[in-house]
Amino acid sequence: MNTKKIAIIGGGNLGAAMAEGLLKSGFATPQQITVTRRTVSRLQSLKDQGVTITDNNQSAIDNSEVIIVALKPYNVKEVLEGLKKSFDPKKHILISVVTGIFLKDLTAIIDHGVPMFRAMPNTAIAIQESVTCLCQTRATDSQIGYVTDLFNQLGLTISIDEKLMDAATVLGACGIAYALRFIRAATQGGIEIGFDAKTANLIAAQTVKGAAELLLKGNRHPEEEIDKVTTPKGCTIVGLNEMEHRGFSSSLIRGIGASYNKIVS
Repeated sequence: MNTKKIAIIGGGNLGAAMAEGLLKSGFATPQQITVTRRTVSRLQSLKDQGVTITDNNQSAIDNSEVIIVALKPYNVKEVLEGLKKSFDPKKHILISVVTGIFLKDLTAIIDHGVPMFRAMPNTAIAIQESVTCLCQTRATDSQIGYVTDLFNQLGLTISIDEKLMDAATVLGACGIAYALRFIRAATQGGIEIGFDAKTANLIAAQTVKGAAELLLKGNRHPEEEIDKVTTPKGCTIVGLNEMEHRGFSSSLIRGIGASYNKIVS
């Protein structure tokens, strides 16, 4: 059972979604969570549930053991520079969910041995269905286990080398947009062949959800499941081949590559 108090520094969309997910999963009680934001009125729903809402980052850190930094990238250095003396390596674990901020950047600011984690979730964290990639420095096995368990409440957690964090951002975080664009296109195709928009969208979205579950629960390769529905001279293989002729797979691969080149440039 989690007994640690958690402070989320930065109660924007991601920070608030994490707080909601931790409450819904039962990993933490409202009394264990503090969320900070300059305009505290925007977190009224969390406050109504019993979460401590404050604009005082110093107080939040002093009263917590786990510090989740969910600030905008351009605010991280300024905010943490003013708080670095508050971090105690014997008490605190720091977790950053900020895009583009490396562990070396954090250790350059807070340089006195605090265990640090870098996590890259995606927006499905709001419904506890994120994939979160995780790396760390200075952390014990027990601390790694705790942080992994925390993010497992919000979806699926994968430990990776930090050099792959940019790739994780593209495949996992940007990947939500790619999957949604496929669903949108499939919905448009569904409308063209006779469905109303609402029904087409429901069928497309549930089909994608089912396809993902087949892979995750069965630990299978996509081609195994594709082969099951591509009968000789059937409509599935005709559709797949036409999509490939039009560059379906290559355009997706090129899009992922373009996003990655942008993030590392």
